[in-house]
Amino acid sequence: MTPPVDGSTRRAVLAAGAGTAVAGAAAGVAWASRPAAAAPGAASGGALSATDGVVPFRGPHQAGITTPAQDRLHFVALDVVTDDPAALRDLLTAWTRAAERMTLGAEAAPGGTVGGGPYGVPQDTGEALDLPAANLTVTIGYGPSLFDGRFGLAGRRPEALRDLPAFAGDDLDPARSGGDLCIQACADDPQVAVHAVRNLVRMGFGVVAVRWSQLGFGRTSSTSTSQATPRNLFGFKDGTANLKAEEAAALDEHVWVASDDVAGGAGGAGGPGWAAGGPHLLPRRIRMHIEVWDRSTLQDQEDTIGRDKKDGAPLGQHGEFTEPDFHARAAGGDPRIPVDSHVALAHPDHLGGRRIRRRGYNFTEGTDGEGHLDAGLFFVAFVRDAHRQFVPMQRALARADRMNEYVEHTGSALFACPPGLPDGGDWGTQLFG
Repeated sequence: MTPPVDGSTRRAVLAAGAGTAVAGAAAGVAWASRPAAAAPGAASGGALSATDGVVPFRGPHQAGITTPAQDRLHFVALDVVTDDPAALRDLLTAWTRAAERMTLGAEAAPGGTVGGGPYGVPQDTGEALDLPAANLTVTIGYGPSLFDGRFGLAGRRPEALRDLPAFAGDDLDPARSGGDLCIQACADDPQVAVHAVRNLVRMGFGVVAVRWSQLGFGRTSSTSTSQATPRNLFGFKDGTANLKAEEAAALDEHVWVASDDVAGGAGGAGGPGWAAGGPHLLPRRIRMHIEVWDRSTLQDQEDTIGRDKKDGAPLGQHGEFTEPDFHARAAGGDPRIPVDSHVALAHPDHLGGRRIRRRGYNFTEGTDGEGHLDAGLFFVAFVRDAHRQFVPMQRALARADRMNEYVEHTGSALFACPPGLPDGGDWGTQLFG
């Protein structure tokens, strides 16, 4: 059970200042509220009411995977810069405590912002101090390179956690690809997401270093039946056929790693069984050449996607969620949905039933130095096995997708996300055993 916190501001959960502690029984987290910073209407030192906007940190699966997609993202990939397994394990354990606190709307450490006094180094950077939790989720994943033998983890690498093959048309920047581990922070307030990543990175000084990071806005897929389908920077509804959180059987089939998928059973004997119950996370940075797209006709745009731009319906049909009819013909006899459209090539009917769960975001990052916007889609997919699901899909798209005229993939990585944590569990013990 998630401990209660105040529903208005982080100021009400300031820890270890001049106030008294508020116990968080199930999470094992305690705060102390400073009287001068108490939220309006909250009695100093009194029990705080349950809050909206808090996503449970613990459970069978990590939050941030089937959680309805929030509006903002900060994603970071990191390299481990120490060879000391104990240091990495201790950091993962400390990260667990800090991440759980921040998802509750608390500081990364008790009294972190000012509780250490004027001569102490703050243990929280403070920029989210007055903000609500904003549905913050923190999701962790481990890259193939983490299991290279430096930390005694070589035997714990899942077989499916191996580098992706090259795809036709890729223009991958090594500085935007790979990583020993990753953190995905999503929230409905960008400052809350950035605060979470910033503080975890701060805690890792000397153990990990940032390899690359990505900010995202305006989710590009509906991940729950409760959400309307959003639009990407091409102006089209994106993720209409996405695997939804309510499809439990499909998630079991396409997203969650099964115990049979990993040797070593439920996690023992130093094997990769720790990965059972978690997915593989696949981020791809996709640059959109929006200046070229913006000069294309509506007909060309719709033929490229395979859907109506206004309502998202498959071409020649009515209603966004109508199943595409790939046999329908236009007046001249050509397929109404072009065979090389994005919808046709990515549809499960043409991929042996393979599906993925998308959770991507738009991005724009100034210019490319040549008079064009550096903008696009930060594609994030959760899959059971990237090599069996994503690779066939991307090969089909790279070979023939009309959209290739307008996009290029500039960054890529693959990570294995562990399952969720039980009460008292932590990421360090979960990974190292």
